[in-house]
Amino acid sequence: MASTVTTEPSKDLSASSRPGYGQLLRTRGAWTFLLPGFAARQPFAMLTISIVLLVQHTTGSYGAAGAAAAVTGVSMALFAPYSGRLADRYGQRAVLVPGVLVHALSGLALTALALAHAPMWALFAAAVPTGASVPQVGPMVRARWGVKLQGSPLMATAAAFESVTDELTFVFGPLLATALCTTVAPAAGLVTEAALTLLGGLLFAAQKGTQPGVTMAGHARVEQASALRVPGVRVLIVAFLGIGAVFGGMQVSLAAFSESIGEPGLNGVLYGVFAAGNMLSGVVCGAIAWKVAPQRRLVVGYGALALTASGLWAAHSVPVLAGLGLLVGMSIAPALITGYTLVEGLVPAGARTEAFTWLTGAVALGQAAAVTIAGQLEDRFWHGAGFLVPMAGTVLALATLVSLRSRLVARSRSRTVARGVGHRVPVTVD
Repeated sequence: MASTVTTEPSKDLSASSRPGYGQLLRTRGAWTFLLPGFAARQPFAMLTISIVLLVQHTTGSYGAAGAAAAVTGVSMALFAPYSGRLADRYGQRAVLVPGVLVHALSGLALTALALAHAPMWALFAAAVPTGASVPQVGPMVRARWGVKLQGSPLMATAAAFESVTDELTFVFGPLLATALCTTVAPAAGLVTEAALTLLGGLLFAAQKGTQPGVTMAGHARVEQASALRVPGVRVLIVAFLGIGAVFGGMQVSLAAFSESIGEPGLNGVLYGVFAAGNMLSGVVCGAIAWKVAPQRRLVVGYGALALTASGLWAAHSVPVLAGLGLLVGMSIAPALITGYTLVEGLVPAGARTEAFTWLTGAVALGQAAAVTIAGQLEDRFWHGAGFLVPMAGTVLALATLVSLRSRLVARSRSRTVARGVGHRVPVTVD
């Protein structure tokens, strides 16, 4: 694949001590995939909370709502890496177009079953294809940046920019979903999510000029190692599982807290404060010229996340909970940005979409487990018990990071393996 950078890095960086967002956004062709990519990933932040609010309304149980959302999350976590691998091999458009069609139809089916008070097994059956077909637009956008900026110092800035974009969706998504579900109709959030996924996904897929080239050309058959075989990726997956536990635990527990004080609409505001902290810290992280190794930054940042998340369960007032949520959000962005940045050095270019989807899937899996456990805790114990889930998830992930941090150091890729029939295509391996 040919990499395309609009300007010479050395020339641009001579005028500034660090590559900034302005320079990043001047990359030729960036806006052609950034704008539709933002629209296409917006529904991702609406899906879980829309399912929770709809199923809780029709069943009266946060446990049932969390279970339905968890099935969706587990399904997404299991299928997302395969979606990423197919996108690396056959192209993003070939995977995205059928994916958004399946997602929209299955999401509408889940909505209809919930409104019809169908049994839980039926909801689970519809939740599986809904989660499996969630379009992995975020990883696809990151892969496009990788093509545009290969070898450029702007890659770290691009990772920060994408984290900010992700968190911007988590500011608007839950707010929009909560407003639709509480003021329009309980099903309005999930219906809107399906419609936005279809429209945004098709628009993004239409941007063929910026998608990465495929790793298998013509009739050549290439055996390429999975990104999961890279030890550092497995460590990052554990870290992202903990981040998913924060997202899932916060969504269920904030909804339960808001309902317990008689202000259900406050849920979106509190979650928006949490996501805003994440977004703001992401902006700052991307603007800093870091001199500390990313492995060390990840451990330090994750320690701050575990510390702040450990205090959520003790918050019993709106101001305290909002303040702690803001701090938790501010601690997430550095971990996310650094994790995605590490992928650039750990994983060969031809497997990066798959690697990104493993991390995205880990967040979804952690979120799925968290909404299930937090829902059960909220049903059986006191309001706020679900906040124990973010604490447990981040503490366990931090312990893993500290003990296995040496695996996050990129090894030299000095040898290649060529396998196949017909053309012999060299494949870089660690």
